[in-house]
This record gives sequence, C-alpha cells and structure tokens, in this order.
Amino acid sequence: MKTSPATSTAAGTFDAPSLPPARRQPQPAVLLLALAVVALLGSAIALKAPGSHGLLFLTGVAMGVALYQSVFGFTSAFRVLLAERRSAGLRAQLVMLGVACVLFFPVLANGALWGLPVAGFVSPVGVSVACGAFIFGIGMQLGGGCASGTLYALGGGSTRMLVTLMFFIVGSVIGVIHLGWWAQLPAVGSVSLIAVLSWPWALALNLAIFATAYGLVWRLERARYGKVVPIATCVATGSEAGAVKGADGMAVSRWLRGPWSLLAGALALAVLNFVTLSLAGRPWGITSAYGLWGGLLLQAAGLPVTSWAGYASPEMRLALRHGALADITSVMDLGIILGALLAAGAAGKFKPVWRISRSHFAASVVGGLLLGYGARLAYGCNIGAFFSGIASGSLHGWLWIMFALLGTGAGLLLRPAFGLVEAPSPRR
Repeated sequence: MKTSPATSTAAGTFDAPSLPPARRQPQPAVLLLALAVVALLGSAIALKAPGSHGLLFLTGVAMGVALYQSVFGFTSAFRVLLAERRSAGLRAQLVMLGVACVLFFPVLANGALWGLPVAGFVSPVGVSVACGAFIFGIGMQLGGGCASGTLYALGGGSTRMLVTLMFFIVGSVIGVIHLGWWAQLPAVGSVSLIAVLSWPWALALNLAIFATAYGLVWRLERARYGKVVPIATCVATGSEAGAVKGADGMAVSRWLRGPWSLLAGALALAVLNFVTLSLAGRPWGITSAYGLWGGLLLQAAGLPVTSWAGYASPEMRLALRHGALADITSVMDLGIILGALLAAGAAGKFKPVWRISRSHFAASVVGGLLLGYGARLAYGCNIGAFFSGIASGSLHGWLWIMFALLGTGAGLLLRPAFGLVEAPSPRR
C-alpha cells in the first residue's frame, strides 16, 4: 500500500499516512514488555507513595499514548509555522489551551475540586522567564524535541532523544544551581489573570486571544497554499502532514493502533491535564523532575548535592531523600515514556535506530543543555510554563510563548550548522 513521505516532527521522523493509511501489525513482544514494566513500576510506586501517585502514573501513561498516537509536538509546530506558514500544529495547541482554560479557570477561582485544594502554576514575570524561554526555543530546534516530545519520542524508539534527555538533565542541574541569581533580576512578580480580572473575564480574554490567533495563522496558511489542513483530520505537524479519513473514522482499532488526529490529541491532553489537577492539586509539569534526577545521580556518586545552591532548600532536600518514585512529576514522566512505548508497539512502529551522526549528536548535546537550562530559568517548559501556565491564568505563560517563538527563529538559523536541514516541501 502506498504511503506518503516521512514526516519530521517534534518527536523525530514518523510515517505520514496517505489515504487510506498503511496498516502495520502490532508488536506483541513490545506490548508485553511495556505492560509488564507498567505493572511492576506501578506496583513499586504504590508501595513507595500510597495514594494518588499510582493514578498519576497511569495518567502519564495515557498522556504518552495520546502524544504518540497524535504525533502531538510543539517543536515542529513552531518550526513549520515560522518557516513554512503551516499552522495545523499551532491551531491544535490553541484548541487544547481553550478547552483547558474552560476546565481550569472556574476550579482555580474556587480553590478546591471535590474537597481537594488546587492551585495553578503562577510564576514571576521577568527577565528570567524571557531569557529562559528564548534559550528553550533554541534548544527545541537543536535538540529535536520539547519536554513532552523528548519523552514520548524516546518511548517510541528514538535513540537520538536519549542523548537529548541526558543533556536535558545536565542542563537542568546547572539551571537549578543558577536559578537564585536569575531570580534576582528585574521582575514584576507573579500575576494571575484569574485574580486580577475574575475568572469569567479572564476566560473571555483568553478565548478571544486564542480565536484571534487561530484566525490569523489560518489566514497565513490559506494565503500561501490556497487551502488549510483541518486539524480534525491532520495527523502530523510536519511539512508533509497526512490525514485520517476513511470508512472506519476513529474506530476502536484506530484508537488502539493510531494514528489519531491532532484535534483528538489536543482534546485528550486538555482533559488529562485537568485529571492531573484533580489528582495532584496542581497542573501537569515535566521538567522539574530532571533537576531532581540529576541531583539523585550526583548524590549517589557521593557529591554533597544538598549543600549546593538550589538543592539546599527544604523542598529539594525532602525530594532527594524520598527519591523519584515519590515525586509526582517523575512518576508521570516515566508514565509518558511507557505510554509511548505501548502506543508504538500497538502501531507496530517500535524500531530503534542506534546510529546517530556526529552532527546530530552534537545538536542533541547542545540542544539538551539549552532545554534543561532554559526550562529552569523560565519556571517551566512548553508544558509547565506554556500549556499549564496559561491554563492557570498566569501571565508568565504568555511571556514564555512570545520569547520561545523568538528562540525558535534563532534556532532555525542555527540548525544548518548541525546538519538539521529539511528537504523543501512541495506546495499543496
């Protein structure tokens, strides 16, 4: 059966299906391995941290499935918007943000959900966020993925993302140590639009911005190509986006084996972020775990981590003492990797390639360092600062996306130096 060319996305290279999509056989060995690890790790988490941690781990698994099956990335969505005026990825993000705000704002204004106290990610607006987001934007384009893209691509078999993740952790450790200095730079403090405007007005303002941005990028794509790819059928954010069509629509087999549309991925992630809020009392985050993982590794090597700046706080010392399985963000990150592995096995696409060129290795090293360092300076990544920050009504989420897009533009200029040049795509 004929398929379209490979699609470059935030998570690596995936096959963009033509109509109808090529069917691959599931990989039973991969599925059994993933299920066994999920069961064993889930049991260990339940023993280490009784309560909601086990459910949050399974929520992470579901996120990994949704991310992989919808090929939902931020890195490629930003890149193709700036470089090619293709907007499907960003339009899907705008829908995701709109749904999340509708779910989050009334609950956060109330301060509780089903008797559990809840709070959003509201961080200071200042130089640290702007610089961190700009650095993170460059890192995305060199490292080949964002925070969520790195995890689900790794679970799906991208060995290059293993290099990016390793240096993501190194950059996070450096960022944790330096954050105190950056926090002293000019800032206006934490600004919650929910608190300033009241949640109905804040929600109306956010939805208006989303709708305006959606219309703007829709017009940009239509002006260049004469038509716009609908996110209800688009299955990739790369230059050669495929489509989900045919008699079966989104039948059970498609939900299990993929691919999903970008719209399906956006809706799933918005709902799962709300599930995270209801279980953890705060939204979805990813990168805070990397600083902890790095600290745990250095501590295991005998280094006096708890005496270092950033690791000497009572909260970090407590996290280092209890370990990764007692940390909400860590167990969800592990769940995302395993969920992507499950999805790759169900789709029959788990096939790691262990060779990586020197230039791509160098790009992953530099990109990973910038990703980790930038995320700490910006109080989060594309998930914690952008997605969950805006869903929390935090003004710093808007500052983050502005400077992350600027960093993306700078990253586009640097990509050719590392051999990261895409072949020109034909106009539709």
